[in-house]
Amino acid sequence: MTDESVTVLVYSSRADTRALVHAALGTRPHPDLPPVTYLDVATGPMVVRHLDAGTVDLAILDGEAAPVGGMGLAKQVRDEVEVCPPLLVLTGRPQDAWLADWSRADAIVSHPIDPFELGRAVTALLRQHS
Repeated sequence: MTDESVTVLVYSSRADTRALVHAALGTRPHPDLPPVTYLDVATGPMVVRHLDAGTVDLAILDGEAAPVGGMGLAKQVRDEVEVCPPLLVLTGRPQDAWLADWSRADAIVSHPIDPFELGRAVTALLRQHS
C-alpha cells in the first residue's frame, strides 16, 4: 500500500455487484486511509493474473460470481499466490460464513451489501496489512 492510493480489486461476474461495492465504499472508506483505486475484474483467470502481479492491496471476491465463485477463487489464490493480499468474500447469506472460513478469506460480508459493514471490514483489513 502506498501513501497515494490503495488498489482494491473487485471481482464479480456481475457489473451491478461491482458497482454496489464502489458505491458502498466510495473513494475513501476511512479518512485515515489513502483514497481507493478500483480494479474491476469479471473473470477468475484475470483475478489470479492481477494478484500474481503483486499490485493489489485488497481483493473483494463475490461468492455468488459465475462460473467461478469467489470462495473457490479465494481458496485457489491462497494456495497459489506467493504474496497474497487480504481477501474479503461477499457471501450470498450469513449462513455461508463456514464456506468463507474454508476459503481462507480474511473477512466476509453478506449480500445485500451494507455500506457500513463493508467499510468497517475493508478499513480493518487495510490497516492490518499496511
